[in-house]
Amino acid sequence: MVILKKIQGSTLMETLIATVLIMVIFIVSSLILNNVFMNTMNENLGNIKAHLNELEYQFINDKLTIPYYDDFQDWEIHAKYKGTTEKEKVIFSALNTITGKQVETITYR
Repeated sequence: MVILKKIQGSTLMETLIATVLIMVIFIVSSLILNNVFMNTMNENLGNIKAHLNELEYQFINDKLTIPYYDDFQDWEIHAKYKGTTEKEKVIFSALNTITGKQVETITYR
């Protein structure tokens, strides 16, 4: 007769503990990734900076009248003269209505 060797396995408690640990690691990593993704989306200022550059270009080439007010996506854009100098100094500012962030650029003509 063949004698069967006993194979050691894990108990039910060890399996449950390993499963709980894997779940905790998965939940923590998904929360971290979600936080990183949301911060990246909130800090993305590429679209508004490109739009402000376009407005500056239009101002320099006399295609834009100052004062200027506009809405762009979630941003309120204002352009106005600032100061009295020999050069025309214009401040383009954009304020996000949701997050309250503000982006400003200064242009001389």
